Amino acid sequence: MTTVEIKHATTPEERQKAFPILQELRSHLTADSFDDLYAEMAEEGYRLFVGYEKDKPVAVAGVTISTNFYLGRHAYVYDLVTTESRRSKGYGEELLLFVHEWAEQQECDAVELESGLWRDDAHRFYERLGYEKYCYSFKYDLN
Repeated sequence: MTTVEIKHATTPEERQKAFPILQELRSHLTADSFDDLYAEMAEEGYRLFVGYEKDKPVAVAGVTISTNFYLGRHAYVYDLVTTESRRSKGYGEELLLFVHEWAEQQECDAVELESGLWRDDAHRFYERLGYEKYCYSFKYDLN
């Protein structure tokens, strides 16, 4: 397996370096909207973890901790993406396994994430790592 150094992006400079990778998953984001949303999300406990290959960001994971009646205390992975040129080299797996360890240290009972219905390759990846499909997510646009 490839080895990646994983760091919590705590400075604007670290987040700026990670932004182009996150934008590969969230193509609607601009640098300004990212900064604005991140500020609000950070207040809600959002953390951005970055995987580095030789000091160059190659993967990112955005995670929060929540508590609810059906999972108890859990980590929720909002964002997980490896830059296109480095996919299928083990970086995403290493980053997600890091999130599992981090969540355990935070006394979480589970890690949860959502994946678009059309993302069959991602679903196989998550299932290979032991995730189970257990529900559908629904949304209602208010605009």
